[in-house]
Amino acid sequence: MSDFVSDPPASSLPWHPSLLQNNLTPSEHWWRDRQPWLAQRGYMLRSRYRPGWVPSWSVRTDVFAMECEDWYSSKSAFILDATRTSDGKQVIIMRVKHSLFPQEVDIAKLLSANIQLDSRNHTVPILDVLDVPDAQKVSILVMPLLRTFNDPPWQTVGEVIAFLLQVFEGMQYMHEKNVAHRDCQGPNIMFDPQPMYPKMFHPRVQDRSHNWKGKPKHFSRTARPVKYYYIDFGLSRKYDKVDGPPRERPIRGGDKSVPEFQKWDGQLLDPFPTDIYYFGNTIRTDILQAYRGLELLAPLVEDMVHQEPDKRPTIHAVIERFDLILRSLNHRKLRSRIVPRNEDTIQRFFHSITHTFRTVRYILTRKPPIPLPP
Repeated sequence: MSDFVSDPPASSLPWHPSLLQNNLTPSEHWWRDRQPWLAQRGYMLRSRYRPGWVPSWSVRTDVFAMECEDWYSSKSAFILDATRTSDGKQVIIMRVKHSLFPQEVDIAKLLSANIQLDSRNHTVPILDVLDVPDAQKVSILVMPLLRTFNDPPWQTVGEVIAFLLQVFEGMQYMHEKNVAHRDCQGPNIMFDPQPMYPKMFHPRVQDRSHNWKGKPKHFSRTARPVKYYYIDFGLSRKYDKVDGPPRERPIRGGDKSVPEFQKWDGQLLDPFPTDIYYFGNTIRTDILQAYRGLELLAPLVEDMVHQEPDKRPTIHAVIERFDLILRSLNHRKLRSRIVPRNEDTIQRFFHSITHTFRTVRYILTRKPPIPLPP
């Protein structure tokens, strides 16, 4: 069984003519107008974004609009899904305005360049960089289609440990390169779903299959280990050691709770402890507050989100302490089920039975309790 975060089923939503998305938004027009050029460069957009598009529900009387694949617009003005025509690979294309994010393309390319040379590199692979010919200082980054880090939910302690191991070492890699992400919170951490979803899924409505027929079938992370990635380097900065310790003015990312930003006194701040806070707070909200069975992480997380930035551990210290936690876990604990805090007794009973049989199968097939990708 799986539990997805997705759009509600069309049949459960009230219908009203105002819901019909017959017209593209201005940002969608931008993509539509460049579809022919993108096709020349090897990328095809969905039918909604092709010149001459006619809404499928306008010529069909047997479906509601929201049951049609082309009803769904992009969630972002700057990000869209596409298909690479050379091999049919699903990709994400992101429009980057250099005037708004002057370092994003360079940092993404820098970190992605040697992704095969260092296993700690967990920055999203950059498959292509396209310079838009009719838009001054605008580039398009092409990346693989990824999935939110906790969707579908983890099932075991070992699956969470595998996630933390990868994201910790990914931050260590960035910080060793003198790159501060500056927005490394939940939505900017994703995973490559290809191992779990061999036939993938629809890029816009991810609880639908790629061909829009039913739900996508998938494996667990233990059965098919996945690799996690940092994305979105729009606020990131690379520093030069010769300039001394990096210092920055506050810049608010998706997580607005950073303590040192709340009552800023004008003093420039070290951006690396803020990275520690961002991910520590992600662990606190999306793991510790969401599940039972992972309380052993609490002391480390408490230090990562310390109110005083200079009292937070560096990423190297975080990894050292995490290694000690890892050494204390036996196979039984690692294979144990993490229980959602909102799960009732009856649900817990039946899920525990299912988990027991699943665990026996993993043991018999020699699946490691900490599922790491090859």
